[in-house]
Amino acid sequence: MDLTSERRELRDAVRGLLARQQRRGEGSRPLVWPRLCGEIGAAGLAIPERYGGAGAGPAETHIVLEELGRALTPSPLLGSAVLAAQALLATGDEAACQRRLPAIADGTAIAALAWTGPAGRWDPGEAACEARFSPGGWALTGEAHYVLDGDVADVLLAAARTPDGIVLFEVDPHGRGVTRAAVTAMDTTRRLAVVRLAGAAGQPLGTGRDTGASAALARARDLACIALSAEQVGAAQRALELTVAHTKARVQFGRPIGGFQALQHRMADLLVLVESARALSYAAAQAAAETAGADTAASDGGTAHGAAADGGAAGDAPDLGLRAAAAKAYCSEVLLKTAGEMIQLHGAIGITWEHDAHRYLKRAHGAAQLFGPPAGHIARIAAAMLDGQA
Repeated sequence: MDLTSERRELRDAVRGLLARQQRRGEGSRPLVWPRLCGEIGAAGLAIPERYGGAGAGPAETHIVLEELGRALTPSPLLGSAVLAAQALLATGDEAACQRRLPAIADGTAIAALAWTGPAGRWDPGEAACEARFSPGGWALTGEAHYVLDGDVADVLLAAARTPDGIVLFEVDPHGRGVTRAAVTAMDTTRRLAVVRLAGAAGQPLGTGRDTGASAALARARDLACIALSAEQVGAAQRALELTVAHTKARVQFGRPIGGFQALQHRMADLLVLVESARALSYAAAQAAAETAGADTAASDGGTAHGAAADGGAAGDAPDLGLRAAAAKAYCSEVLLKTAGEMIQLHGAIGITWEHDAHRYLKRAHGAAQLFGPPAGHIARIAAAMLDGQA
């Protein structure tokens, strides 16, 4: 995907803002997020204008997330403006979108999606919670894990099993029967929580039928995987840059260690991996943008909003689900490899708390498991290929 002049300006603006914040020692999430929303409009980039967003699309969000990944900047962009907001959009629930998305788009409200159980499968046909209907309405019970920003969310969505299948509900995060607790993660820059529901009241979103909710979850998962791949590419790129800079400055046997051919070959291999990961990640983002355009056209034409439950594609757009799976699997492996080599090529300093190398390694391991491990996404691709040959 080529970067237009506007997209390059967006990238430079985000990078400059993050650099200024880090120089001032203000790189923490409470200080950065309001500026990202107020000056960049980051939270509303992929939200349609009719709901208070910029209507720019997945590609612009991709650019911002790559910069956030470079700096390992904590922010709720991935969990709120991508995963939760896109799940809400995909339900086609106009009233809920009008009610919730404007605050999500301007960053004054953070949204979270409670979905998966302790195994972290992120399967559109599964949910950690169960919903039962009574004369008093729907009541949800269960325990969802790995909820991005779940402990601080102002808007809480929950996927739950019902007799008719999976349904997406809106739940009052401060309501009776809702308990939220932050958890300690390997990657301290990623805010995760466990959300426990004990008979919590829920309002069903969309059609309230399995076909709509499963499609909404599949699309949200695929868009989140693509967005996460941008973070991973940004982190891998920065890890490589720091490693190259270190090998130019570190002297052994009277010369910089970067002058040794064996290390040059290792860094050249990393460069190929990072650039190929970026190409795949941006190709997936372009597919997401085309799919979003197809969905908009379909919605304007009066057909059902949403995507296929497993593939996530719409109309003649590229197969979003397979591209998302490929981007997530490959970019996870590339960041793991790059961060591991960063530790090795830095030597002893790479395993100290004073250096950032350990932070990139922790991000690599945490991001690899989020939204499903690489092996799970490779299995999705393999299953699709075998189905196509049948």
